[in-house]
Amino acid sequence: MTTYIFVLLFIIIALLLTLLMRRPTVDISALREDNARLRERLAERLGALSQNAIELKNISGDIANFKNILMGNKQARGTFGERQLEDLVADIMPPDSYAFQSVLETGVRPDCIIRLPYPPGDMIIDSKFPLESYNRMMADNTDGIARKQFELDVRKHIDAIGEKYIIPGRTAESAMMFIASESIFETLHREFPTTIDYAARKRVFIVSPSTLWATLNTIRAVLSDIKIKRVAAQIKKELDMLLTDLTRLSDRAARVQQHFAQAQTDIEQLQTSVGKIAPRAEKLRGMDFGED
Repeated sequence: MTTYIFVLLFIIIALLLTLLMRRPTVDISALREDNARLRERLAERLGALSQNAIELKNISGDIANFKNILMGNKQARGTFGERQLEDLVADIMPPDSYAFQSVLETGVRPDCIIRLPYPPGDMIIDSKFPLESYNRMMADNTDGIARKQFELDVRKHIDAIGEKYIIPGRTAESAMMFIASESIFETLHREFPTTIDYAARKRVFIVSPSTLWATLNTIRAVLSDIKIKRVAAQIKKELDMLLTDLTRLSDRAARVQQHFAQAQTDIEQLQTSVGKIAPRAEKLRGMDFGED
């Protein structure tokens, strides 16, 4: 009996060892396909990462260039402001209603002229700004001298715009100072309200890209209204002339009608006279005058 038990245990252990040592069958082709798909996905991800890296590099370059424009030389900043101003004006205003870098009669060359009929006259827009003073002030907000110098420089620029670009009888009674940065525009209004009031007294209105956009759209609507009124006035003038010509034509037609009516009366009277003369002529022809 014990021998049978040992034999049965031996058989069970052998079966267990066989199951443990058996290796599962592997589909090599399926593994190769999975590896190929994995490599493709990895290549796509690496390509996307490479493209993102290039785009980030370009963005970093653009940011660096923008920083150079804002913090670098004055000429580059001026060109940036002028370009932004030109884009805004060209996108909104009709082509014949503005001019860039056009020389005025006084010899000055403003950045932009908005052509308006007089009155009010041409509106001048200047795109320059004392950014150096602003940067010095922002570098150390506790520096009262830099703050006062910035405000002084802004007021000097306001005075220069008023003196050069507000010409009685030639331009509008006001001009605009364009600031290409919304943050600087907001800083001026928040921290220097007296300077904003000073500009208003000098009839120099400070505008940012967003406020200039709204202002130009208003000016465009006014120009359209003026054009419509001019066309309406011309149409009214032409209609008045047409009515005058029609009245004159009606009078002449009435006179012609009178002439025709008189001619018809004369013809009828002639016919009556002929009608009377003909019988008498017949009587005369029928008379015996004693001729042999």
